[in-house]
Amino acid sequence: MSDDHSASGPENMIEALDVKRNAAVGLAVGVGVAALAYIVRIFELLGPVATGREYPILGEEGWFLMLAVVFAVSTALLVVLVLTALRMVQLVRTTAER
Repeated sequence: MSDDHSASGPENMIEALDVKRNAAVGLAVGVGVAALAYIVRIFELLGPVATGREYPILGEEGWFLMLAVVFAVSTALLVVLVLTALRMVQLVRTTAER
């Protein structure tokens, strides 16, 4: 076996699709959106919640912090997926034009 990577290896595909840049953008967007949602909810910027629900162990802030983490990761993954798909379409169109 050879130590040389083929021209169609996974590393080359990841580089061509700008996955690292897309991951950084996705992380920034995910954290930003989740932080905004957390701030709006905790500081009740849109008004208080009408329910009288109790939040055991962690309290209201802890539960919404965990929810914000899940929201940040989900949003980041969605942004990475969309950006990578758009880049893939762009590369396919460029290749098809040749």
